[in-house]
Amino acid sequence: MLEALTEAFTILFTIQHLTYMVVGVLLGLVVGVFPGLGGIVGLSLCIPFLHGMDPVSALAMLVGLVAVIPTSDTFTSVLMGIPGSSASQATVLDGFPLAKKGEAARALGAAFSASLFGGLFGAFILTFFVLIARPVILFFTTAELFMLAVLGISMVGVLSGQNIWKGVASCGLGLVIGAIGGAPATGEWRMTFDINYLADGIPLVVVGLGVFAFPEVVDLLRKSGTIAKGATLGKGWLHGLQDMFRNRWLCLRCAGIGTLIGAIPGLGGSVVDWIAYGHVVQTSKDKSKFGTGDIRGVLAPESANNAKEGGGLIPTLLFGIPGSGSMAVFIGGLILIGLEPGPRLLTAELPTTYTIVWTLAFANVVGAGLCLFLSPVIARLTTIRYHLLAPFMLMVISFAAFQASRDLMDFIALVLIGLLGVGMKRFGWSRPALLIGFVLADQVEVYLYQAIQFHEWSFLTRPGVIVLAIITVISVFLGARNKPQAEEEVHDVTSVHAADLRPQLIFSGFVGIVFLYALYDSTKHSTLGSVFTMGVGAVMLVAAIFVIKGVWQSGGEQNTFNYDEERPGVASFKVPEKGIWYFLIWIIGLLGLTALTGFFIALNVFFVAFLRLEAKATWVRTVVLTLMADAILMFLSWLMTLDLPWGLLQHKVIDLPWPIGSI
Repeated sequence: MLEALTEAFTILFTIQHLTYMVVGVLLGLVVGVFPGLGGIVGLSLCIPFLHGMDPVSALAMLVGLVAVIPTSDTFTSVLMGIPGSSASQATVLDGFPLAKKGEAARALGAAFSASLFGGLFGAFILTFFVLIARPVILFFTTAELFMLAVLGISMVGVLSGQNIWKGVASCGLGLVIGAIGGAPATGEWRMTFDINYLADGIPLVVVGLGVFAFPEVVDLLRKSGTIAKGATLGKGWLHGLQDMFRNRWLCLRCAGIGTLIGAIPGLGGSVVDWIAYGHVVQTSKDKSKFGTGDIRGVLAPESANNAKEGGGLIPTLLFGIPGSGSMAVFIGGLILIGLEPGPRLLTAELPTTYTIVWTLAFANVVGAGLCLFLSPVIARLTTIRYHLLAPFMLMVISFAAFQASRDLMDFIALVLIGLLGVGMKRFGWSRPALLIGFVLADQVEVYLYQAIQFHEWSFLTRPGVIVLAIITVISVFLGARNKPQAEEEVHDVTSVHAADLRPQLIFSGFVGIVFLYALYDSTKHSTLGSVFTMGVGAVMLVAAIFVIKGVWQSGGEQNTFNYDEERPGVASFKVPEKGIWYFLIWIIGLLGLTALTGFFIALNVFFVAFLRLEAKATWVRTVVLTLMADAILMFLSWLMTLDLPWGLLQHKVIDLPWPIGSI
């Protein structure tokens, strides 16, 4: 144990490790500034760059990014009243009113110091859990690990989103998408439609970006204003730090809440800030100032928000079960660099585990310091117009998606998964649940067939499996009965109920068809190749039927089944003038043009057309921004020795030079 601690400490302070950690922190800071992106998108963008990196450098970059996003997403919450991510919604209630009073610096100072405290607390608790959990985990066989994964999936499904059946079905969608390709036990191709691209499954980076980044980019394309109207911070940085010390016991309690919530799969960022905010309101004698600029309303959610990352790493590292959507992508990153989360990290890879823990703590310190130092610059970034920012975001996520297999099919898959993500966001389905289900799919299936091979079906009678099954049933029951409702505390959900139910019924019906097809496809394969998809398809088809029934029976009245951001039943809810399909056609047009002329030419045409027609930019600004995009794209392409996808022009007509053609 002492040797592992010493080795981890030595790795932590090597120049290489610190350099890549700072790179991860800077990337996380940039991603956190823009509303709606968050850790899942940041990690998904980071994953393509891990190819060929040594584990030490890759870990430093991943953990650095994970650590700082819950800190940097505070900027948008305080400066513009827009949550930077789902975990910073509660910060808006008092942070934004403080900014309007000219106390933005005080609010940010308090938030960053509370975030630092919460991050360090979470890392400390994670260290403690590694010490006590190590002997327990060594007794787990594949049978117990399978049931543990089932427990995690059930909690994710029940606790994600506002509607239980939508949460369960969302997780099931992830499991089905994760099962596409070769079966782990037999190698049989499942649900590939005879498309070679699907033989190895859909890449994690494509799913992560499609489900999360794509819908946010579509939203950016639809918005015509700026993120914020001004970039004034005011004074009071030191005052904010003093506020944290005056309320240190509150920060300690909320950090404990954040760590606990983060360790429970399925809760995480969606409710941790609201639970902490509710705690400070309930335990305060004077409640009159909350919602109008009480600094305690900033300290509580921010300390809990950062502490949840340490808590989320507990099930992630110890059992390989992601505590949140970002932890699901983090697992994908670990696997990519040759590290398998679970018992092995506590035995043969123990120094690596402690390196992760201490990097998390140190990255919090660096991240909080950088946020304070760069606040004036970052505040100016929020004055950029949405229409000028959106094309660059689309370029970045498209380039990241191409890293999966360096093929046009990556872009096609990104758009198709992105359309699914747009629908899920519009109709209130849990996107984190889908991503967690996707990441766990292969792992759960491997544990299942290994348990069947080693113990046959008698593994279900093992004492550990029975205990975990009982815990699963109890957790589902309690989770369904005492389900936290994060969204209802920030706005009245009746503002997004729909009078026209047809779009929801069509989307819910599509989800049901996916499960029905998974069930049908399972009949074509052997027992070991079909048992997983058959079970998932059957159970999740029931969940989809309950959703369809709930939407139909709502009759246009408000309930958790009836949710549609595009067809609200209340006139006060503002929907952008141009419909969502108008901007989806822009993206689909980029895809079609890429197939004809290649990505580089298509992107230039897209930039010029969009900036002129939608952003109403001058020709000078259009040319400058397009050349900037070309420079960024060429640099990334050169750095990663990547040929951008060709179109028919390059394949059939003419041999063009790089970057339009081959390197």
